[in-house]
Amino acid sequence: ASYTKHMLVQCLPTVQSEGLALFLDGFIERDYFKLNALQYLIDASAQSGLPLKIHVNQFYDIGGIEMAVAAQALSVDHLEVMTPEAMKSLHGSNTIATLLPLCSYFLGIPFGPARELIENDTIIALATDYNPGSSPGGNMQLVCNMACTQMKMTPAEALNAATLNGAAALNLSDRKGSIAAGKDADLVITKKIPSIEYLCYDFGTNHIQTAILSGEIQ
Repeated sequence: ASYTKHMLVQCLPTVQSEGLALFLDGFIERDYFKLNALQYLIDASAQSGLPLKIHVNQFYDIGGIEMAVAAQALSVDHLEVMTPEAMKSLHGSNTIATLLPLCSYFLGIPFGPARELIENDTIIALATDYNPGSSPGGNMQLVCNMACTQMKMTPAEALNAATLNGAAALNLSDRKGSIAAGKDADLVITKKIPSIEYLCYDFGTNHIQTAILSGEIQ
């Protein structure tokens, strides 16, 4: 907590004044940063106006989700370990549950309970958790495959979670995540495939023919 307080009191003003961050995020776990560190983040989010995003419930449930939802966090990421209390707090809330199946695969830990969360009226997003320690891969096609095969999402649910809901988890759904008039022209054009489901099920093949970012072919 002392390190967290130092970062928020001593470093955050400079980070914010130089426009180096869009969110406040922390890893809240039993053996890492505790709930008092989360409270510091909640207070700093309210004071700075930077939205709160929390990595929580990867190994244990220590009550971080309930605190994050009560503070109207934009998202809670991981959620491999869930209790009835944590599930109840997410029910019908605007806090997005971002699930990270590649992390589960790489570390050999449980996959997030996507099906149960969806039936609990919880908004689901999918992401890679791309980092060298626990998820050294950025393949969203594999993420969507694991969401379907290991977390029991339908292809439509997985693709929605990876696009529009993923954009919402970054406060970008007004500009990105779906094809609509007025949104950024960020698109992928696939090679000829039998159906949209192939993007999730045929995970060993790169189906992307062209990538377009802000209207420019990459």
